Amino acid sequence: MNTALLIIDIQNDYFPGGAMELAGSVEAGGQAGKLIAAFRRQALPVIHVQHVSTYSGATFFLPDTKGVEIHPCVAPREGETIIQKHFPNSFRETALLEHLRASKIARLTVAGMMTHMCIDTTVRAAADLGFACSLAHDACATKSLSFGGVAVPAESVQAAFLAALNGLFAKVQSVDELCAGL
Repeated sequence: MNTALLIIDIQNDYFPGGAMELAGSVEAGGQAGKLIAAFRRQALPVIHVQHVSTYSGATFFLPDTKGVEIHPCVAPREGETIIQKHFPNSFRETALLEHLRASKIARLTVAGMMTHMCIDTTVRAAADLGFACSLAHDACATKSLSFGGVAVPAESVQAAFLAALNGLFAKVQSVDELCAGL
């Protein structure tokens, strides 16, 4: 079964000094870089997804800014596919599905940012489309949220979303476990 690595939205705005800094972005980016290196050693495809915000009122991932650029810790190499998107779901109005099907990819390993938004949405869509998914929990990052006056720390957001995805939608594992299984 052909496997590809899907790196979602690991972009400058999510790192310290960016317009939407996430908790643990530096650590998650480093782990994603480790996963990329393992896929490259095995000559397995690496696909980068880059979010470009085009809607009115957007505050980060703005076109033609440093923040929209893919972070150096996961910099694409020549020949690696880059898919640009404008919505949380990496499949929505992009060439991702067509590219995966043309490449006969059936299994995806996913890492990226934000866990509660683009990772969650893309992993669920991928599973619905019939892809077998693995998710690198330590190569993802998110942020604190609040609802109804309740503050939810980033660690709890991360744990809740990973727990919800684990099982039906993806097999959630560490980067070390995923690398050992290649």
